Amino acid sequence: MSGGVKRRAVFLDRDGTVAEEVGYVNHVSRFRLYPWSAEAIRKINQAGWAAVVVTNQAGVARGYFPEEVIQQVNEKMRQELAAAGAQLDGVYYCAHHPDVGEPPYRQRCDCRKPQPGMLERAARELGLELEGSVVIGDRYLEIEMAHRRGLRGALVLTGYGRGEVEYSSERWPKPPDWVADNLLDAVNKILPDM
Repeated sequence: MSGGVKRRAVFLDRDGTVAEEVGYVNHVSRFRLYPWSAEAIRKINQAGWAAVVVTNQAGVARGYFPEEVIQQVNEKMRQELAAAGAQLDGVYYCAHHPDVGEPPYRQRCDCRKPQPGMLERAARELGLELEGSVVIGDRYLEIEMAHRRGLRGALVLTGYGRGEVEYSSERWPKPPDWVADNLLDAVNKILPDM
């Protein structure tokens, strides 16, 4: 994208945020979108922001499933959202783990959350403006990733979110900018505030 104003993005965690948290999604049949996700992503689309999924998928490094499963699941997610009128601008994943598995999957990378590598890659490849962009996720590591890059972050109470708030929040170095019941609630809180 040359010239012009770059779009801001809402970076979305996949499991526990856009789709149900079911443990490792080791088969496409285990993937289930939350019923409110398409409406939330349509609102992001209508606001003129990019909607980009960024997801850790260390099940590959752990040997639970091949990398092709991630691609199949992400394609199913895109198709189900598109059928409901919602468009993802990009989907990025990290299949690495720093301590488990065999190379090339066992490595200390810059893409495994809370490292901001997926945000930076998406910004380069999609021509996005990180300043003013937002991260939404169900784990504090997504909020930490946002804060490391100067973005704001919303923690949703779906997936691991409620447990994160109840059992871990006293250890957080900086609280989330928003706490929301689910992805749609988060989008409704974020967009008027931007």
